[in-house]
Amino acid sequence: GLGQPEDDDLTFLHFGTSSEVMDHLSGSDSVLVGRRHLCSIPATTVCDIAASAIILSSKISPGISVGEDSLVYDSSLSGNIQIGSQSIVVGVNIQGDSEYKLVGNLVRFILPDRHCLWEVPLVGHTGRVIIYCGLHDNPKSPFTQDGTFCGKPWRKVLYDLGIQEKDLWTFSGTQEACLWNAKIFSIRSYFEMLSLAMWFMGSSSPDESMLSMWRDSPRISLEELHRSVDFPLLCMGSINHQANLAAEIAKACINYGILGRNLSQLCEEILQNEIAGIEICKDFLALCPTLQAQDPAVLPRSRAYQVQVDLLRACGEEEAASMVEQKVWAEVANETASAVKYGFGDSSYSLACEGNTHVGSMPTPFQTRRARIDLPVRIDFVGGWSDTPPWSLERPGCVLNMAIGLEGSLPVGTIIETTETAGILIYDDLENQLYIEDPMRIIPPFDKDDRFRLVKSALLVTGVIRDKILSASGLKIRTWSKVPRGSGLGTSSILAAAVVKGLLQLMEEDDSNDNVARIVLVVEQVMGTGGGWQDQIGGLYPGIKCTSSFPGQPLRLQIVPLVASSKLVSELQQRLLLVFTGQVRLASQVLQKVVTRYLRRDSLLISSIKRLVTLAKQGREALMNCSIDELGEIMLEAWRLHQELDPHCSNELVDKLFSFADQYCCGYKLVGAGGGGFALLLAKDCNRAKELRQLLESSSDFDVTMYNWSIFLDQHIAVSPC
Repeated sequence: GLGQPEDDDLTFLHFGTSSEVMDHLSGSDSVLVGRRHLCSIPATTVCDIAASAIILSSKISPGISVGEDSLVYDSSLSGNIQIGSQSIVVGVNIQGDSEYKLVGNLVRFILPDRHCLWEVPLVGHTGRVIIYCGLHDNPKSPFTQDGTFCGKPWRKVLYDLGIQEKDLWTFSGTQEACLWNAKIFSIRSYFEMLSLAMWFMGSSSPDESMLSMWRDSPRISLEELHRSVDFPLLCMGSINHQANLAAEIAKACINYGILGRNLSQLCEEILQNEIAGIEICKDFLALCPTLQAQDPAVLPRSRAYQVQVDLLRACGEEEAASMVEQKVWAEVANETASAVKYGFGDSSYSLACEGNTHVGSMPTPFQTRRARIDLPVRIDFVGGWSDTPPWSLERPGCVLNMAIGLEGSLPVGTIIETTETAGILIYDDLENQLYIEDPMRIIPPFDKDDRFRLVKSALLVTGVIRDKILSASGLKIRTWSKVPRGSGLGTSSILAAAVVKGLLQLMEEDDSNDNVARIVLVVEQVMGTGGGWQDQIGGLYPGIKCTSSFPGQPLRLQIVPLVASSKLVSELQQRLLLVFTGQVRLASQVLQKVVTRYLRRDSLLISSIKRLVTLAKQGREALMNCSIDELGEIMLEAWRLHQELDPHCSNELVDKLFSFADQYCCGYKLVGAGGGGFALLLAKDCNRAKELRQLLESSSDFDVTMYNWSIFLDQHIAVSPC
C-alpha cells in the first residue's frame, strides 16, 4: 500500500514482506499466478519439483528438489540440492562441480522449510555474499523481545550454536540489537558460506569447526550489506543470466519444437546481452529456411514466416522484415482459403463449387436476372477475436451475437442484375462508381484506398468472372450501407455476404448461409482487411445465436440459435441502448496487431481469447435463463479482456461515457474491435434505461447519437424475383 508522511515530501510503496509475497502466491488468487516462466527444468524423472512451486528466470539441473509453494527466481541450481516448502531462493548460483566436493561426495545443500536464501555482490569484493534467514523473521524485532533468526528465538540460536552476544553486536549506546545490525554473514569461499548457512539454519549436524570458522571470518550485517551492494553488477548479472536462459529456450524451441513460444519476447530478453545478443539472433535467423520447409499441417507457414520477421527485426534488418511480413499475410489468406475447403493459386482466385463446368462453355443467350439482398447488422455480446484466422483455423472459437435492424429497416444490402452491355458497373450509395470493361483484369492485391475492393474481391472469390453468365451479358452491382463508417457492427463483412449471396444466386450456385459465410472469410483475406466469421454469421442468421467453430479441413461452424421468449426480446430491447460514439476506427488496423500477437504466440493474448470463448458459452446460458443482469457482468469482463488484447480499443471519450453510464448500467462495451463506433449500454432496468437515454440525448458533454434498434427475427432474406 501507499504511505504518505506528514511532511508530504515522500511517498512510499510497500511491496510486501517475504511472507506476504508467499501468502499471495499460494492464496485464493494463486490460480492466476504463472508458475513457470523463462526457466529450464529437467524431466520429472530426474528431479522433484512440486507442482505449486514457482520457478521464474531460473535454470534447474537434474538432482534438484523444490517443495510446495516455494519460489525460485533468477537462479541456477545444480548438484544435490533440496529446497523446502514455502521457501524463497533469489539470485543464487550453486554449481555442483568439483569445486564443491567434500571427501569425494557432492555437496548436499538443504534449505529448510520457510527459509529465504539469496546472494549479492559487494563493492570491492570479487565474490558474492550468501544471505539467509527465516521466512517470518523481522529484521527490526529486538533481540531482547520477540526477535528471531531462521525461525527460532535469538537466545535459542545462540545457545544451540555456542555463539555469544558480543560475537554479533559490538556497538554501544542506545541502538537495539536485532537481525538488521547483527554481524552474522561471513565473507568466505562459496562452499564455506553454504556450509555456514546450513549450520545456522539447522540443516547440518552441529560442528565445533563451524563455530571456529564463523568466528574467524570477516562478517557483515544486513545494515552494512545494504550500503555496500554493487547494484550495477547485480543488475548486469541478472540481465545476462536471463538473456542466456532465453537463448537456450529459443534454441530448443527452434530445433525441437513447433515454435509454441513467443520468439519476439525471447529476442527482447536475448538482446539485453549487449555483447552477444545480436549474434545469437543471427544464428537463429539462419535456421529459418529449415522451419519453412516443415509440414504446414504441423507448423503453419504463417507462423514460420512470423518467426523470421521477429528475428529479422531483432537483428535490425527492418527492410527485410517488412518484405517477409507480406508473406505472413499471404499465408494467412492461403490457410484461410484452404480451411474453407477451397484453394486458389496465383492465377485464379476462383472459389466456385467443385464440378463447375461453366468456364469455357458455349455462350448462352442474354437472360434478365436480378437479385436483391437486404441484411441486418450484428451486435456482439462476447467472443469476438476467437472467430478470426488464424486463431479459428487452429483453435476452437465461440461468439454470442445478435442480428438487428436499425431505425426500422435492414441497413445493408445490394442489388445485382444482368445487363445487355458487357462489363461490370459498380456503384454505391455515396455516388461512387466504377466501370470494369474486362473483368479478367481484376487482379489483387488491391490498394487499401480502393472503394470497390470488396466487390472486386467477391467477384474473384465467387468465380463469377469466369462464369457463363458473363459470356452473353454484363453486371450492374449497387451496394448500400446505412450505417456510419467504422461502426463496429460488422458492416463490411455483412455487405460482402450480401454481394456474395447475390452473385451465387445469379450463377445458380450454392447460396446457403453456411457456404456464403465461408466464402466471405476468403473475400476478406483477398481484400487485405482480414477478419473472422462472426460478422457474416451475425448478419446472415436471424436473432440471437451462439456460434462455435472447430478447426479442420474444412473449418466447421456450428450455429446454435437461441429461441428467445417474448419477455427476453422485450426486456432486451428496452434495457439495451445502442449509442454511436462518433469515434471512427477501422477494425483492420486493430486486427493486424492482434493477429500478429497471436502469430507470435503471445501467452496473455491466448489466455484472454480462451476466456472470451468461455464467456460466450456462459452468456448463452444466461440468455437462455433470461438472466440479463448476468449478461451485463459478462459484457464487463469481455470489455476488460478486449482492453488487454488491444490497449487502444478505448479512448478518453469512451472512458468518460462508460464512467457516466456506470451507475445506470449492469454492463457495457464497444461492439466489434473497439476504438470507436457503437457502444452497448445494458441498463439495470427499463426505467434507468429511459433515464440514461434522456440524459445522453440532452447532455452537452457527449456528442453521441442514440439509435433505435430491433432484433431481426425473420427467417428469410428478402430476394426480389427475377
